Amino acid sequence: MTLPDCIETERLLLRNWRGADRDPLAEMLADPLYNRFMPGPSPRSAADALFVRIQQQIEVNGFGPWVLELPDESEFIGFLGLGIPRHTLPASPCVEIGWHLVPAFWGQGYATEGATAALQFGFEHLGLDEIVSFTVPENAASIRVMEKIGMTRDVDGDFDHPALEEGHPLRPHILYRIQHS
Repeated sequence: MTLPDCIETERLLLRNWRGADRDPLAEMLADPLYNRFMPGPSPRSAADALFVRIQQQIEVNGFGPWVLELPDESEFIGFLGLGIPRHTLPASPCVEIGWHLVPAFWGQGYATEGATAALQFGFEHLGLDEIVSFTVPENAASIRVMEKIGMTRDVDGDFDHPALEEGHPLRPHILYRIQHS
């Protein structure tokens, strides 16, 4: 099974990436507010590398994150979907669900709506048995999304993110899981 060109929800279009998405992706990754719980802001080169990495992930795995679009309003409000973490985690091997939205679109239920569609795709089309998600303990908004989509906290799975050095304030992460029912 491969990533479909797009998935439509009530308000969103989850679609494949286009070259024109590079600029808004770079703007989002450079935004200090977006990076409140991320180790950025990131330079343009990091955004370009992420764009290429996402394309490679989709090519190799047959799935990856989609661009989130508000039809007739905004062609890029972030990205969301499934992926295989680049680093070995306590939950590895695993498939992760994640969401990254432009701050102007936070708090409107888009992450929950898109994540619900991505979970359905993962369970029904990819045949996954489990999907995980993780964040820093202070990221209450992402924790709320995880709980709204039916994920539960795995306290025994909490970990220090291997990409961040010892003592980094964003290194501690909490783990959530959901099994296919």
